[in-house]
Amino acid sequence: MPLTVTFEDYIGKEKVSILQKRLSIDDVQAEDLSKKGDFAYYAPWGNVAIFYKGLEDATNDLIILGQIESGKENVENVDGDFTGRIEKVTK
Repeated sequence: MPLTVTFEDYIGKEKVSILQKRLSIDDVQAEDLSKKGDFAYYAPWGNVAIFYKGLEDATNDLIILGQIESGKENVENVDGDFTGRIEKVTK
């Protein structure tokens, strides 16, 4: 981190970006459902996602990495691909 990636829309619920290198998921607990504003890693495809709508279908391969702190209401309205910078926020 930091990481700059290009996102594209996927299934009208999330923006996704395929990473060049998969993340290590050793000792990480996957979660079943996402909610609006979640930032997550989907292990089978090696992609990160920003959810602007939650998923109704559960999956045990989704790892929630964090929550978008501001601007999550704008993600749904972005047309086309966009580039974003991912940084770890420490409090």
